[in-house]
Amino acid sequence: MKSSLRRVGPFPGLRCVFLDRDGVINRKPPEGSYISAWSDFELLAGAEEAIGRLNRAGCKVLVISNQRGIALGFYTAEVVEQLHARLQLHLQAQGAHIDGFYFCPHEKGECSCRKPEIGLFKQAQREFAAAAPERSVMIGDSLSDIEAAVRFGCRSIFVKGDPNTRKPGSETAEKLADGTVESLAEAVDAMLSKR
Repeated sequence: MKSSLRRVGPFPGLRCVFLDRDGVINRKPPEGSYISAWSDFELLAGAEEAIGRLNRAGCKVLVISNQRGIALGFYTAEVVEQLHARLQLHLQAQGAHIDGFYFCPHEKGECSCRKPEIGLFKQAQREFAAAAPERSVMIGDSLSDIEAAVRFGCRSIFVKGDPNTRKPGSETAEKLADGTVESLAEAVDAMLSKR
């Protein structure tokens, strides 16, 4: 697979990879729709293997996700936790795992954890020494993901993904990110090929 990742060096000292969820690990629903059942959770091609490769490379893999649907009343935090538990079981059956899940349940402007704020990153850093900014990269598919990476002080990779579900601001995100790829699998190929 040919990478469109801009040359950002060999990612020296990489120990932690932050992943957005919808649009990076699984197919993002249309804007205004939310995933509230495992039956709606469709993993993107190559996601399991990409996460497994990060695990085997010794990187902590942490999911950082905005879950505004909780604030809007579409589902509960318990539903999100159940989805993540199912995802973990699925990944483990494929020889992969997520080291930690962090999600913001709040409405916009209500907290310090909803990306592009960095509360979830700081929480992860308290729980995982590997999650220091200088040793981390954020892989996301929205401007808020990339802005959060900039605020936290870590490197970032923008996943272009499906143009039909791309959020506004993607052109800015591409310019702001250290690199741009089509998928998580492509990002991992690019990062690990340089190690």
